[in-house]
Amino acid sequence: MMKKTLAVIISVAFTATTLQASKAEQPATIAIIDTALNSSLPVFKDRIVHEVCILEHPSCLNGQSFMEGPGAASMNASHMMNNGFNHGTQMAHASVLTNSNIKIVFIRIVGATFDGTRQTTNETTFLNAFNWVSQNRTKYNIQSVAMSQSHHNLVAGSNYCPNTPLLRQAIDSLVNAGVAVFLPAGNNRDLNRVSWPSCLTNSAIVVSGSTDGDGQWIATNFDSTRTDYFANAGTINLMNPDGKTVRVAGTSVSAQVAGSIYMLLKSQNPSYSYSQMLDLLNQKSVKLASRKISGKLLSRERL
Repeated sequence: MMKKTLAVIISVAFTATTLQASKAEQPATIAIIDTALNSSLPVFKDRIVHEVCILEHPSCLNGQSFMEGPGAASMNASHMMNNGFNHGTQMAHASVLTNSNIKIVFIRIVGATFDGTRQTTNETTFLNAFNWVSQNRTKYNIQSVAMSQSHHNLVAGSNYCPNTPLLRQAIDSLVNAGVAVFLPAGNNRDLNRVSWPSCLTNSAIVVSGSTDGDGQWIATNFDSTRTDYFANAGTINLMNPDGKTVRVAGTSVSAQVAGSIYMLLKSQNPSYSYSQMLDLLNQKSVKLASRKISGKLLSRERL
């Protein structure tokens, strides 16, 4: 299934012009939206192009709800290993492991209280992050977005996705501008529904989880009408903010792997349009080895 091409001719023509002007100054980047990042780790040297903090609370390092520049996506080091704040560093490392030449714009969207307690993140935060990408995509030559945050608080019935039209419009707008958006299916063993915001719009590229081989990852969510690809969610060694590696599994990883494969293929085919890139992803995918569900698998090893 491929239902992601929304852009009209005028939109495509405008995007091609603005991106061509920026490429001489800025390499193509992926925007990773997640919890927090320790960009000082050697593994990220020369790979982090820009950092942003966009929160619902005034808890960026500058004491405000917004911050840009080196270290903006970081937080108090004593809290970064707790309450899921290590997740962002892990996701950035998954991207680097998939594509060693990756260039990253990292956007932190989860705040913490003075004692490290995780603060709420709602639709407004997600919306502000995607709008920032839309406003800055040309400046930082952002070609894709990979967000590994989601929830499975769905409603009953076939139309199960919570209705958040502003976020849907923001994602659709980015795709219309030629920016690929990768979202995780979720990890609830639900083979009929994917998590929010993956369920929200047909323009995003929804990624379910595969094993280290070609099979279905046991805890993945899946929806035959919404899942576009499978990518590795099997246990993988990823780096924590303290520089040590830990075994991680989940469709959070899958979204980063798929997004970074997209960036690798884009670097090899810089003149390709968004629709051509989607065709190329299909060409590079293989059939998922699963008896329960069918799908297309993206694998770095099979490129």
